[in-house]
Amino acid sequence: MKILELLNKKYFLIIFFLLIGLSVHAEEQPADIWNIEKKKIEEKILEKKIETSENNNKIKKNFDSSVYNLQAQEQISTISFENNLEAQEIKIIGLYDPEDYDLDINMWTNSDGDQLKTLIKKLNKMNLSKDAIEIVNISLLTNAYLPQKNISEKEFLKFKSDWLIKNSNLSLIEEYLIQNQAINLHPELTRYIVDEYLSNTNIDKACEIFIKNTEMLDDEYLSKFNIYCLIKNNKREEAQLILDLKKELGFKDEYFEKKIDYLLEYSTKIDDTVSEKSILDFYLAHQTNPNFNFEPNDKTKKIIWKYLSSANLLNSFQEIDISEIEKISTIEKAVHNKNYPEKDLFNLYKRFQFNFNQLLNAKEVYKTLPNIEGRALIYQKILLESEMVEKLKLLKILKTSFENEELDEAFDVELKTFLEKINPTDIPDNLTSFYYTNIKIQKEEEKKIKFNNDIIHQSKLINYFNGDYAKSKISKDTNNLLKKIKKDKKYFLSKKDIIFLESLKYDGVEISEKYNELYKTNDDEIPTDIQIMINNSETGLVLLRIAEVIGQDKIERIDDDTIYFIITALNKLNIDWIRNKILLKVLPLKV
Repeated sequence: MKILELLNKKYFLIIFFLLIGLSVHAEEQPADIWNIEKKKIEEKILEKKIETSENNNKIKKNFDSSVYNLQAQEQISTISFENNLEAQEIKIIGLYDPEDYDLDINMWTNSDGDQLKTLIKKLNKMNLSKDAIEIVNISLLTNAYLPQKNISEKEFLKFKSDWLIKNSNLSLIEEYLIQNQAINLHPELTRYIVDEYLSNTNIDKACEIFIKNTEMLDDEYLSKFNIYCLIKNNKREEAQLILDLKKELGFKDEYFEKKIDYLLEYSTKIDDTVSEKSILDFYLAHQTNPNFNFEPNDKTKKIIWKYLSSANLLNSFQEIDISEIEKISTIEKAVHNKNYPEKDLFNLYKRFQFNFNQLLNAKEVYKTLPNIEGRALIYQKILLESEMVEKLKLLKILKTSFENEELDEAFDVELKTFLEKINPTDIPDNLTSFYYTNIKIQKEEEKKIKFNNDIIHQSKLINYFNGDYAKSKISKDTNNLLKKIKKDKKYFLSKKDIIFLESLKYDGVEISEKYNELYKTNDDEIPTDIQIMINNSETGLVLLRIAEVIGQDKIERIDDDTIYFIITALNKLNIDWIRNKILLKVLPLKV
């Protein structure tokens, strides 16, 4: 075997006696083949590292030390504690320190798993705003003990994994996996991130995940990915050791082995078979064939389309003939999935040939043509049309044509480009909805705070919430402002003023009782289910409910009554960090 070529005689004897010991032990206990595989691979790789040591006289000492260190490293992602009289190890898998967000390690302990499942299901169906997403991230990724009722550790971890996949924040996923050394706990999440990096032809970032990992890999796909990464990083002997040991224990993947043999230069024969089973298989086909050529179709997976586009392997489509309708249909679907440039599709539409009468009567003629040709005709008519309202009508016809075949994203960037050239004041009433639904909303410029010391919630007192005020000073200045306002019979305290003052009181800022008559509070404004969660100290669930309430809206655009109960809930739970961030967004006047 190839492994024998890599080990010298001395270490072959070490391995031989190790295997004998393992065999004797196996006679006494039922064998767990997966633990045996993991242990054997660890031993082999460790011995190989020892072989490269500068001082062979210290081999045994280094070996024992390395084993100890490896065992210690495997505990990086866990925190153990004594639960009453029983010593019990509990894994806390998260990213944020609870204290950084004024939270508690028991924020989930009292929660009912059934409620959590229902709420997570709702959130996963929503298109949440950045504000809501940030709150969910804090809720799910803060280090805390698990809920104790109606949910397993596996289910809770899957919620975290599914959430991270849904939002596709690759840097956050990587930080979460590596900080917790959680690849084996989250094989699906790990596969997602390495596949995403690979589909963007960023193989170095994909391999970094494995380089930073300190545990042996349990998942077969990730193990294969790791073998390739070892080869790529010139650790060929280590890669071969792992592969040979896996084969000894029953691993068999002829396609993968052929590609690896070629990369290890054990074979010079090019295996031109292409597997689309996974992006890794597809990538290996590309890397092991200098003459690689592949033409996707409408059944090709989205992730492979993405790789082909990133790797500039879609050149064949640039030479497509307009008579190849099936290929054009495939391109339309690829554009809809954002795997092929829109401009290339519309350049293709320009190549269709139409006569004068067809172009003149395009709004009627397109209905008699096959869908693709009809879209090409309407697009060409749009390019020729100079009258704004007529052009807008044609744009709507073309967009509707795409939508009817569930290809609406194929006409997105190009549509916005046309709409940006139209003055909204010139748009007739029957087309305003179409215009504003599809126009790109320009990103608002960052506005600056303008203080107005005649209005409580717009005064400089709000600087308290970014840490610029001592409690003694904020108390004095607030009472002075209230004294002034009480004399002004025309001043009416707004909801935002009340939110400001109540937040100060929850923080222990002393406000004279003589100003209590200026306003009244009503705890009944908090939804009943949230109040129950607050009473039960179900902090994690409260945060998720707040995220649900915010939904797809920016926090600044939410009505004052809703902001009032959100802030009141956060005040009752002493979650000042999130509260302060929201207050600094909703209270000040910004211009």
